[in-house]
Amino acid sequence: MADLSAFPITRQYPPKDSTILQYYGLPTPNGVKVSIMLEETGLPYDVHLVDIMKNETWTPEYLSLNPNGKIPAILDPDGPGGNPLALFESGAILIYLADKCGRFLSADPAIRYQTIQWLMFQMGAIGPMFGQLGFFHKFAGKDYEDKRPRDRYVAESKRLLGVLETRLEGRDWLMDDYSIADIATLGWVRNLVGFYDAGEIVEYDRFPRVEAWLARALERPAVQRGLEIPARP
Repeated sequence: MADLSAFPITRQYPPKDSTILQYYGLPTPNGVKVSIMLEETGLPYDVHLVDIMKNETWTPEYLSLNPNGKIPAILDPDGPGGNPLALFESGAILIYLADKCGRFLSADPAIRYQTIQWLMFQMGAIGPMFGQLGFFHKFAGKDYEDKRPRDRYVAESKRLLGVLETRLEGRDWLMDDYSIADIATLGWVRNLVGFYDAGEIVEYDRFPRVEAWLARALERPAVQRGLEIPARP
């Protein structure tokens, strides 16, 4: 049995089975990237709910796993060379799991790097911009009298949806096949029009290909399961 005792995170979240991958997260747009990927690949894993409302990401144990104090993160007892590997940042985790399983990221170098570019598009643009729009549209920022910050993120979110709309012309997925680029992006688009209730303000109905793409993704059983893992407190 793998010995994970050298990792302080196991004191905060004791493994149920230390021989399988440990997933630490919450069903946020970033967290569900990993839970969906794990469900899609069929890898066995333990799931540990990290309650961000209780500041559980700021304990010394959690910071030893992710010094940035965010979810998601993983601890794989069977990492490269058979040695345990701790990993944070959702995009890095998706690439790692894809390589580990040989799925959802092509081995063909050209296709691989094109897939990674769309993953980075989500990481560097979709996520930060949609998240800021959520803050200024739904959360504390909505009470700011000055609406210029909100309007800035509305405009940028529309532009990014337009990029996706153009990319999806004549294709079902961001690449020729369903990939980690879709897994990374779907939770953010779903949140934008669902949880953030920003569909009207970004004129989501102007992007029918994006809407159809999201509907296709949400029909996948692994996506449906992953969106609910771990169950919220």
